[in-house]
Amino acid sequence: MNLIFKKATIDDLNFLVETRIEVLKAANKLDDSVDMSLVTENSYDYYEKSIKTENHIAYLVFDNDNFVGTGGISIYCVMPTYLNPSGIKGYIMNMYIRRIYRRQGIALKILDLLVHEAKCRGISFISLETTDMGKSLYKKYGFQKMEDEMILSN
Repeated sequence: MNLIFKKATIDDLNFLVETRIEVLKAANKLDDSVDMSLVTENSYDYYEKSIKTENHIAYLVFDNDNFVGTGGISIYCVMPTYLNPSGIKGYIMNMYIRRIYRRQGIALKILDLLVHEAKCRGISFISLETTDMGKSLYKKYGFQKMEDEMILSN
C-alpha cells in the first residue's frame, strides 16, 4: 500500500462532491435509484464557498491512484458560551473509508489531521454524528456522548 493523504483544494471540487454523494448513499443505505441531484447541487455550492474561505477542510486518501477514503471538518461560529468563549466550533463529517481499506488506521490518521487543523485554529469544541461502525474509533479518540442536545427535524 502506498497511501497518500491530500488536503483538498478547490481543484478537487468535483471529486469532493462525488465522494460526498457516495458517503451519503452508504451511510443512509440508498441505492442508485434515489435522486441526489439537489444534494449534489447544494454540495457543489457548499464546497466551493467553504473551501475558498477555509470554513471546511477535507482530506482525501489515495492508494496510488485508487481512492481510499475521506474526512472533513466544517468550522462555524455560534454565540460564545462559558465552555466555548470563542463560539467557534468544528464539526467532523464525511468520514468514509472504502471497505477493503478499513481497520488499518486510515480513519484514525484522517481524524488526527482534522483535529490538528481545528486545534491550530484555537478550536476546542469539536463534535460529530456517528454510525455504529464509527463509534468505537471516536470513543477511543476521546469523543464523548452528548446528553443535553436535541434536534427538531421536519
